[in-house]
Parts: sequence; structure tokens; C-alpha cells
Amino acid sequence: MRAVGIIFSNIHDNSVPELSRIRTLGSIPFGGRYRLIDFPLSNMVNSGIDTVGIITKSNYQSLMDHVGSGKDWDLARKDGGVIILPPYGDANSSTLYNSRLEALKGITSFLFRADEDFVVMTDCDTVCRINFNDVIENHILHRADISLVYTKLANTERSTILDLNEENRVVGVSYKEEQHTEMANVFANVFVMKLSLLQNIVMDSISHNKTHFTRDVIAPNLDGMKIIGYEHKGFYAGITSLQAYYNSSMLMLDKDIRHEVFGDRSVFTKIRDSAPTKYGNCAVVKNSLVADGCEILGEVENSIIFRNVKIGRGAVVKNSIVMQNSMLGENCSLNCIIADKNVSITGRKVLSGSENHPFYIGKGIMI
Repeated sequence: MRAVGIIFSNIHDNSVPELSRIRTLGSIPFGGRYRLIDFPLSNMVNSGIDTVGIITKSNYQSLMDHVGSGKDWDLARKDGGVIILPPYGDANSSTLYNSRLEALKGITSFLFRADEDFVVMTDCDTVCRINFNDVIENHILHRADISLVYTKLANTERSTILDLNEENRVVGVSYKEEQHTEMANVFANVFVMKLSLLQNIVMDSISHNKTHFTRDVIAPNLDGMKIIGYEHKGFYAGITSLQAYYNSSMLMLDKDIRHEVFGDRSVFTKIRDSAPTKYGNCAVVKNSLVADGCEILGEVENSIIFRNVKIGRGAVVKNSIVMQNSMLGENCSLNCIIADKNVSITGRKVLSGSENHPFYIGKGIMI
């Protein structure tokens, strides 16, 4: 059951424009030391997938710096490994893509060079751990043409909903723009199918100018193809907005959830050699994640602090996310703040959002 992996790093950039203005969605920092792409990439490596193509579109310099040769995921290989697939990298890619299917049209050389039996396609807008081998085995068992991974959720924001019959076959696909409170089968943006089928789909789409995978491929073929759902029953967080990013990040402060996501160290990321965090004599840290290389002289509570952050004496940080290399001056106060990288907040500033509307400070901003 050899499979090749494809990760879309840019597909949902518009969902979190504040954080993806200067980077791809896959490059968004998460959980103190990770990036969103670490989760699908680690899931593939843990499932034995050793050839992974990462489709990019724009602002992908930080993504390339993070992934590098793939060494930290054991993907630095002569054959296969991790392959960055930039736009205009194929003879068929004459325009910048706007959809998943258009992106696939631009990597036909990668698709036809692969010789694996199956392909697993996923996005970077979810935080979860899933064994793709289980999905492939279920796919083979049910003799499916396409398998779509979903999870049962309520109170979700923008999402694609799968309608399933009693045999777990997909009989309808709908998109909900507004938040819905009822329990629904939320599509996790994970596709599994034979590689040969995807090759045929892409070539047919080029011939007939099809542009949207769900609308032009999945929806019209619900009767003609056997498209089934596979339920993911573990932890799942969708990054569909800045609020969803904040909520998902705060969930990492829950010990049980954090153990489910990171417990056995199977989420890999780029290794950086930093000194241990230094805590001052008056430092107070409660229920927080603090990465290495920091200097904490003030108070931190219910917060996520990334690498090399400096928090001055008398400063108070609560319910906030402070990203790498940021500096907080003495006696300043932050509550429900998302501070991007290299933010500098001088002393005695008081900044506050709310749990339902966190305040975002852009990269490199000084206040």
C-alpha cells in the first residue's frame, strides 16, 4: 500500500488573512514551537509516506526555510522525500491557481513521475493526528473510488458538510458559510484515492476546463463513483478564522488535549538550538506553554509563549499568544492578545481584547 502525499499549503490563506498576509497558512506558528504544516507532514511520515509534495502559491519563503531539506521529518532522501512545488513549475501552469484542482493541474509532472499506488491529499488548516494507513485500508476494504475524511462537530464556522447514507457513502456535499450549531459531518479536507484515478481526473479537467475539485469532480460523480466517508474520531481543530486559531491554541493548555496531540512526540518540527528559558526571581507562570530561549521576569498566565520572547519585570500576560522574538517592556499588561513575531511593546502599555474577539498585533509592530 505505497502512497504519495500532497499537501496544499496555501488553499485556505483567506481564512486567516491577518496571519497569512506575510506567510502561507502552512507557515503559521502554533503551540509555542510548531507550524501548521507540521501536523499533516508528521501524519504522513508516521503513516510511512516518504514522498511528499508541498504545493505553494505565494509568500512561501518562510515555509521553505522551515521545511528545508525535510531532515527533521526524516525526509531528506535521494529518492522521494519532501518536494516543494512552486507555482508555474509545470508546462501546464500558465496562470496562478485559485483552487485545488487548478493547483493540481500545475504539478502534472510530479503526479506522473510518482509510481505509488495511492495518493493522500490534505490541507494545512487542521490540527489533528490521523493514521493515513487506516484510511487507505478502509478505502480498499470498501472498494471505494475516493475516500473523504470527516469528523463529527457542532458549533463550527465555515466548513464543507458531507451527507452520508447508512453505508457511509457520500450522497451530498454542501458548504456552510455561517456558523452552525447542530452536529454535522465536517469534511477535514483529506482525500484518498488511487494515484491513477487522480491522474485521469487532472487530465480530464485540463481537457474540459474544470476548475473546482469538490464542485466539478466530487459533486457530479456521487452516483457514478463510489465516494465514501471515513470518520476521524480523535481531536480535531479547524483553523477557519483568527478566532478559531485563538480558540484552538488555547485548547493546547488542556493537559489531556495536549497529550493527545503531542503526547508521544510524533509531531515533528524544525529543531532549533536555544538556551533554556530563564525565569527571574519575581517571575510567576501559571497554566502556560513557554518555549525555550525566553526570559520571563514578569507574570504569565493561561498563555502560549514562543521562543526567544522577553517579558519585562512587572509585566502581566494573560490569555494571550506571544510569538517568537517579541519583547514586552516593564509593567505592561496584555490580555487576550495575539502578538505576531518580532513585536515590541514598550513599558506601561495596557492592551486587551476579549476571549470572543482577541486583539491581533502584526509582525514587527512596535507599540
